[in-house]
Amino acid sequence: MKRTKSQQAFERASQLIPGGVNSPARAFGGVGGSPIFVAKGEGPSLHDIDGHRYLDYCGSWGPLILGHCHPRVVKAVEAALHNGASFGAPTELETRLAELIVAAVPSIEMVRMVSSGTEASMSAIRLARGFTGRDLIVKFAGCYHGHVDSLLVQAGSSATTLGVPNSPGVPKGCTADTLALRYNDVNGLAEAFKAHGGKIAGVILEPVVGNMGLVTPTAEFLSELRKLTQQHGALLIYDEVMTGFRLAYGGAQELFKQMPDLTVLGKIVGGGLPVGAYGGRADIMKKIMPAGPVFQAGTLSGNPLAMAAGIATLEELRDHPPYERLEKLSQALTAGIDQAATAAGLPHRLQRVGSMWTLFFTSDPVVDYDSAKKCDTERFGRFFWAMMDRGVYLPCSQFEAAFVSAAHTGEHIAETIVSAREALAAVK
Repeated sequence: MKRTKSQQAFERASQLIPGGVNSPARAFGGVGGSPIFVAKGEGPSLHDIDGHRYLDYCGSWGPLILGHCHPRVVKAVEAALHNGASFGAPTELETRLAELIVAAVPSIEMVRMVSSGTEASMSAIRLARGFTGRDLIVKFAGCYHGHVDSLLVQAGSSATTLGVPNSPGVPKGCTADTLALRYNDVNGLAEAFKAHGGKIAGVILEPVVGNMGLVTPTAEFLSELRKLTQQHGALLIYDEVMTGFRLAYGGAQELFKQMPDLTVLGKIVGGGLPVGAYGGRADIMKKIMPAGPVFQAGTLSGNPLAMAAGIATLEELRDHPPYERLEKLSQALTAGIDQAATAAGLPHRLQRVGSMWTLFFTSDPVVDYDSAKKCDTERFGRFFWAMMDRGVYLPCSQFEAAFVSAAHTGEHIAETIVSAREALAAVK
């Protein structure tokens, strides 16, 4: 499949933009080659500038649970645009989206809007420190919480893909108060609290990891997290940028019946536009300026176009819940791919929660960052391009989750399984 125009566009971009992209995961560094340049998206599909159509299982890295250009979202953004793109002043749209989030997520009593998941994570960490009067933050290797200096330690996402989990430009002092542990390691968690419990301000994690590929938490791990943070007066922070409104309307915490102190949101809550949010217990959130002393601000926070897109998306998910159907479609898709990989004789693990999934090329269970790194990334790269050549667009890294959208149909799933069967046989 020739992609001449995309190649030319990438060469042009590389002269003006570092690496030719505005976010490193887009550069195809984890699979080789150069990225496609997108012309448009519609429903479950992407179209590149060379005229090729792809069934999209990336979904802009998660937010497009309704597919591309959902009519309700497009109509809402168009209406908002006619009233003005930005005011730097309060609008009722901000309150309406906040009402939807608070109604959906029991652990959130108040919420603050920002413009990205990174900004939300950074703000939640500052709030945890300001609320507790402590400095130490616990994170888990392979979990990615945006390019926040203090959290860019053993990070997932493109930091893993590109092999630079500890970025130059981050002073040692920024990470001196970050303690990185192994995901799902209950004993390590207990030891950390035994040694540092009185100094820990908060623990942040992806309750279902999407940034080292799809990794699920054990029930014991989640239980111990809640118990230890409460015992030691630390805050439990769920990063649900990927999982919020994706795994259930109330996110992973609804699915697992958990109640974190703070929750970080993004992606779906913006309906495809740049949005982040963080929320939690009212007594914690009231520490944020101007209600309290912890500073956080943003000129475009609560942008009316983004609020309109988020409101339309959440209302659509509430009024016409797709979750049961997404579960069936995702189960059928992953079962078909799993069978195809087995038939091809390839060592693999197919891991899924709801509409998030990853095919790992390894024979061992993937439960943490160390086991994820054992995967055959070279084979994944060949599989990725074999799927691309068959019209299926997957996340361009072994260490990223894929997503099924409500715009996919049974026919699309069947088409994808056929493509996967051919691709897996080709990369033996």
